[in-house]
Amino acid sequence: MAAFTEGTPCWADAMLPDLEAGKRFYGELFGWTFDQGGEAYGHYTNAFSDGKRVAGLAPKRDGRMPTVWGVYFATPDAVATTRRIREAGGQMVMDPTPIGSFGTMAQAVDPGGAVFGLWEGGEHTGFEKQGEPGSFCWTEVYTRAKDSVDAFYETVFGFQVRDLDDASIDFRVWSPAGTQASDETAVGGRSVITDAFPAEMPAHFLTYFAVEDCDDTAALATGLGGRVTEEPFDTPYGRIALIADNQGAVFAVLAEPKAA
Repeated sequence: MAAFTEGTPCWADAMLPDLEAGKRFYGELFGWTFDQGGEAYGHYTNAFSDGKRVAGLAPKRDGRMPTVWGVYFATPDAVATTRRIREAGGQMVMDPTPIGSFGTMAQAVDPGGAVFGLWEGGEHTGFEKQGEPGSFCWTEVYTRAKDSVDAFYETVFGFQVRDLDDASIDFRVWSPAGTQASDETAVGGRSVITDAFPAEMPAHFLTYFAVEDCDDTAALATGLGGRVTEEPFDTPYGRIALIADNQGAVFAVLAEPKAA
């Protein structure tokens, strides 16, 4: 696969207390298969759909770390992007670090407190499949610091933006630099944590996976020991449900609208 445009989500992974339990859950839910992650990289395990790399699972190095899905944005120069992050008011959790010959990784926190990753691809360029059932299809940041977060991502990645014309929600869509902001070019977005959300909800990125049938996937997740945190609901972009896996990592599933 060709290199990802800067600022495009290019990878997602989950940090889990029990790697084997995670493999069983996602293997059954999405039909994923897995490679054998070795000790050299902390047993980091790649997941595959139809033989194509779609996500990563890894055991948490420290039990105090959150059990979460994380998203990584593509960069041709992790050091330069890190500099922009700091200048724009973000902080680095992990400075750019080579991961063997696979690529260079970094992790940052935006001004609202949401954690995200950077990936400068080497042998591992990122997703080999996306937007199809069993693979990543979307991400959005949830924040209480709308103004500072909007300015931050537009400065760091040069996003072109479009605000949805819907009085009921405050949502901004991101398109890569050099494109016209539209549904066709959108790669992610920003949502606001309002009083309608639990007070304890932290700022975070929500990772979406495409599925054939949202309701069936939600029911299957429950049967596998997961929990549906938001029941399936319809949107103009498809039917969505929020799910916590069998260890508590939250993600969303999206089934595109069926043709009439």
